[in-house]
Amino acid sequence: MPAAGISSFASDKAQTRFARAYEDLRLRRWPADAVAVDVPTSFGVTRAYQTGGEGIPFVLLPGAGGNALSWLHYMSRLAATRPVIAIDPVGEPGRSVQEKPLYNGRDWADWLDGALTALGVERAHLVGVSYGGWIALQYNLHLPGRAETITLLDPAGFGRVSGRFLAWIMLGGLAAFSPAPFRRLAARVLRNATLLEDDLMRLLRASTAFRRRHLNPPELTDEELGRVTAPTLALLGERSQMYDAQSVATRIRAQIPGARAETVPEAGHDLPVRCPDLVSDRTIQFTAATETRG
Repeated sequence: MPAAGISSFASDKAQTRFARAYEDLRLRRWPADAVAVDVPTSFGVTRAYQTGGEGIPFVLLPGAGGNALSWLHYMSRLAATRPVIAIDPVGEPGRSVQEKPLYNGRDWADWLDGALTALGVERAHLVGVSYGGWIALQYNLHLPGRAETITLLDPAGFGRVSGRFLAWIMLGGLAAFSPAPFRRLAARVLRNATLLEDDLMRLLRASTAFRRRHLNPPELTDEELGRVTAPTLALLGERSQMYDAQSVATRIRAQIPGARAETVPEAGHDLPVRCPDLVSDRTIQFTAATETRG
């Protein structure tokens, strides 16, 4: 049995099946010029993909249960403006290898700092969806000065995980195993555009035997939000299943110094998949404007 706090697949067979699906998607849909790099951290070997030109890079952090390949619609868009690094977090279904539990936000900040240091990155434009957004904020709280900007996409850490959100996750998981016509109907009913992505669904189905053992992100306090020093942009799905997006946007504007927050009509927690053009454009414009002001 794995040690407490160490995520793992239920069996070697399940891990092999996932690795096959992961590599199939990477070879077919991932940018050919994205270089895979495995770097050591104190929490395990971390897989990252690097592409793009010169400048301060975008660093892409997926949500819970996700990996770098979830950013397949973003790599080329963002790499047209600056370097991009997409990361498989340790303890998530991907190509990183977790060796030590992560118990709190400080651990997550240290993991990310270790990975970026090994990659030679001194400062980064962090882009995090859901759990990845919470990690980005923890990085800035514990290691201020390393994040050039933070872009949050329907971030976690703004309230307890609700029964409504868990039901949305479970129903989406069930729909992932359904025939394509039912999946497309479920995508509309559940407001989950990810269900329309056949390739991502294959990877999701292959990851169901993964046993994730990370903490649920505790709610960020007003005091913590007030200590966020990096320029911050928050994009929230107006119909987010995680929380009341308007209330969270208001809180972000009130508590994070100088933060911008926008709710995106018709989008839910599926915002990054539903609106890749909008999210890419807002992120590129925000980071460029911040560097120009600097």
